[in-house]
Amino acid sequence: MELFDITCQTVLPAGEEPLYSKTIMMARSLSLARVPSGAQWILLILSSAFLSVFFELAGLPAALLLGPMVGGILLSVGGGSLRVPRIFHATAQAVIGCMIARNITPEILVTFRRDWPLFMGIVFFTIVSSSLLGWLLGRLRILPGTTAVWGLSPGAASVMMMMAESYGADARLVAFMQYLRVVMVATAASLIVRFWMNVHTPASRHFILYSPVHWHAFLETLLILVIGGALGRLSRIPAGALLLPMLLGAILHGAHIVSIELPPWLLAASYSFLGWTIGLGFTWPIIVHALRTLPQTILAILTLIIVCGGLAFWLVHVLGISLLTAYLATSPGGMDSVAIIAAATHNVDVPFVMALQTSRFMAVLLFGPAISRWVANRMEQPETPDSKGWNPESRPIEPKEEKILEQVREDEDELD
Repeated sequence: MELFDITCQTVLPAGEEPLYSKTIMMARSLSLARVPSGAQWILLILSSAFLSVFFELAGLPAALLLGPMVGGILLSVGGGSLRVPRIFHATAQAVIGCMIARNITPEILVTFRRDWPLFMGIVFFTIVSSSLLGWLLGRLRILPGTTAVWGLSPGAASVMMMMAESYGADARLVAFMQYLRVVMVATAASLIVRFWMNVHTPASRHFILYSPVHWHAFLETLLILVIGGALGRLSRIPAGALLLPMLLGAILHGAHIVSIELPPWLLAASYSFLGWTIGLGFTWPIIVHALRTLPQTILAILTLIIVCGGLAFWLVHVLGISLLTAYLATSPGGMDSVAIIAAATHNVDVPFVMALQTSRFMAVLLFGPAISRWVANRMEQPETPDSKGWNPESRPIEPKEEKILEQVREDEDELD
């Protein structure tokens, strides 16, 4: 129950009566911290399966991603201590990379070469918009200090966390904002696809987890997964476990050298591992630490999603593509989550979506930190705590929280 001891000190000003004491005491009694890890995995699998079935019946795309993601959040909030082994996360990313490669055609390269100034303009508009939104939230004291500048970055999570710490901002809140951004973008995209744009997955397509496998093509795909995934991890390229299999698979598949074969059960397992990796990142100490700024954080991320949605309308007008394709292409991350939703949705130009998402990802890595640093340098640092007398950046980071933050820094890939 040690995790809860941290939280009591995190959100409450000195001398103030604890507002969440009853909630925390109840959480202590219901915590999963003492439940064996094997039982936690069983609970996680069962809850994820139930939620996936529920989302499938509701007609949401990428239900096999959303179910495990929500299941992971619930388990983590309940005091669970599970983490997805790194090898499974990397393998899942490699599978998603091959799934994207299977949809890439030579035509998309022609489109990118023809419209690359437009692509780059959209990418930089997204980066600059997120930085300016963070600046505005900081100047208006809606979020403390420069925290919003780093927390709203559409990618490069580990770099943003390290820079936030060097500027005296709250790295715990930045980590929470980055995880929440990925969850909200994925959830919003699924809901918009299903209810606003009324794209429904036919019932005949639900729950088909097994189909005949073409073993020769499957073995070729496994080679791409192993070689591309290993090179991605060894190269230390951010999200290399996804990008290198995607690049290698696109070249070989486009040249008709190999045929990519991904059985539905393999895709379902990969979606689950990615969803769990995201959901289990919502550790209890960080969540309770962020409670006071939760409404402001949600508002900030919703504003970023709306700004990117407006950009999608402009893209429809300029290129004449479908609104659904434009919306998914301009969504502010994460790249693998958007890829899964795009692949699970009808009438979406997956190669176009991934061309723009990959451009955003690379541009954020190369230029995002510099732009955010430039904006942060021009913000007036608050000399006193906020109007309520509470300064979330004043308390030193506890050793257990530092361990959690280190795990978040290492898990940058699923946040981009």
